Amino acid sequence: MADSLYELLTPYLDQQSGTPKTSAAPSHHDATTNSYLNRMTTLPLQSLTSTEPASLSQSSLSVIRSLQALSKRSHRSVISATNQLSHLSSLLPSLASQSAELHQGLPAVETAATAFASKYERNSENVVLDRRKKAMLLSRNVDRVSDILDLPTLLATTINSSSAAATQGTGGVAASGYASALDLHAHVKRLRALYPESALIADITKQSDEEIQNLITVLINGLQNPNLKLAGAMRMVGWLRRVAPDLATRTPASTTSEPRNISLGAALSEGSLGALFLICRLGTLRRTLDALDPLRELADQESIRRKEIVANGQQRWVGGAQTERFLKRWIELFREQSFNIVSMYKSIFPSALPTPGSVAEVTSPGVPSPTHVPGMSEAVGEEADWMEKSPSVLATFAPHLVDMLSDVLRAYMPNVSERPSRESLLTQVLYCAGSLGRQGVDFSMMLALLEDELHDGADIPEEDEEQDPEWVQVMKKHRVQASRLELLASGVGSGRKASTPTNS
Repeated sequence: MADSLYELLTPYLDQQSGTPKTSAAPSHHDATTNSYLNRMTTLPLQSLTSTEPASLSQSSLSVIRSLQALSKRSHRSVISATNQLSHLSSLLPSLASQSAELHQGLPAVETAATAFASKYERNSENVVLDRRKKAMLLSRNVDRVSDILDLPTLLATTINSSSAAATQGTGGVAASGYASALDLHAHVKRLRALYPESALIADITKQSDEEIQNLITVLINGLQNPNLKLAGAMRMVGWLRRVAPDLATRTPASTTSEPRNISLGAALSEGSLGALFLICRLGTLRRTLDALDPLRELADQESIRRKEIVANGQQRWVGGAQTERFLKRWIELFREQSFNIVSMYKSIFPSALPTPGSVAEVTSPGVPSPTHVPGMSEAVGEEADWMEKSPSVLATFAPHLVDMLSDVLRAYMPNVSERPSRESLLTQVLYCAGSLGRQGVDFSMMLALLEDELHDGADIPEEDEEQDPEWVQVMKKHRVQASRLELLASGVGSGRKASTPTNS
C-alpha cells in the first residue's frame, strides 16, 4: 500500500509549488518516508485535506527552530568540523605515509633499545655507570663532603680565636679553643687513616697540618709568656705532646766538650720538649733582665769611670751606688725567675730528671760529669746507649744559669767599693743559691771561685785586705742568720705543741 502510494506521489515530490528544486526526492526505502506513508493510509480523506497540512507546517517550523538553536549553540564546532573535513583529503595520505615510515623505523628503535639495555645493565661494568653512581653518591652526601671541606677553615678559625683569647687574658676560653683545635686535628687524622687513597682527604690533611704548624708556633710563643703559671705550662706542654709527638721523644745526642751550650735548633733536633721548654723560659728570663737596661747603662758608666781612674793610678775608686742598685734588682729578678723555671720543669718533666748514680747526673757546677772523666767511656763500654752518655737537659741548663750570674758579678762587682754593699750583694747571691738549692741547684761555693777576680778588680783598702775574704765572712753571717731562723722556727713549733694539751 505504501509502495503504491509512493508511486502515486512521486511526480509531485520532484517539484514544489512556487520554489525551485533544492534536493532529490526521498527514497521509498527510507524508514522515515515509509513510516509517514503508512500513517497517511490510516488517516481519513478529510484529515488529509484539513489538518494534515497544518500539522506538517507546524512540524516544519519546529524543525527550523531546532536547527536555528543548534546553529547558534554549535556554530563554532560546526565551522571547525567543516574546515577539518575540508583538509581531511590531504591529511589521510600524509598519515598513511608517516605510519609507513614508523613501521619501517620500529626495528631500528628496538635494536637500539636492546643495545642500550645490554650496555647499561647494572650487573655489567661500565665507566659511565660508575661515574653516574659516584655522582649520585656525591649528591646524597653533599652535606658531609661540605663539612669535611670546611675542616681546615674551622681549624684555622679556632686557632686564631684561641690565640686572641690568650692575648686578651681569657685563659679558659683559650684552653677550650686549643682543645677543640686538637680534637679537629685528631678527627682529620682519623679520616686520613680510614681513607688513605682519597686525594680529597690528603689535601684536607695537608691544609690541617699547615694550621697545626701555626698552632705549634702559638704554643711555643705561649711558653715564652712572662706571666706563665704552672697549670698553663702543663697544659701547653700537653698540647705540644699531642700536636707534635716528635718533640716528646729524645733522640740520641753525642756528648760535646761544652755541654752548657744550648740552642733552639739543638733542642728541636734532639726532639726534647724539656729542652724546648727551658729555652723558651730562658728567652723570657733574658727579656725580663733586659728591662733593666737603663740601670745597666748607669752601671756601665761607673765601670768606664772606674777603669779610667785605675788606669791613671791617681786615686782610689770610690763609688758604685748605681751598680749596686742594678745588681740588687738584677739578682732579685734572676732568683725569682730561675726558681720558677727549675721548679716548673721538675713538675712538668719529672721523668726527665737525672737519677742518683746515673752517668747523666751532674753533681755540681764546675765538676765534669762522669761521661767526661777520662777512661769512663771504656768502663761503660762501646755498646752503651748514647742516651745514658748524654747529660740531662736540666743538668746542662742549671750551670748555664750560674754562668749568667757569674758573668754579671764579674763585670759589675768591682764597681762596688764599699765593703758593706759588697757583703749585702753577696748575701743576696747566697739567698739566690739557697732558693735554687731547694731545687737541687746550689751554687753557693761559686763565691769562692769569684773571690780572686773580685778582689783583684776592686780597689779594696789595706785594712780590708788583712781581714778574712769577703765570701768567708758572708758565709759565716749567712749561717748565723740561718741558724737563728731555725731556732725561731723550732721555738714557734714547740710553743704550739706545748700549748695544745693545755688548750685541750
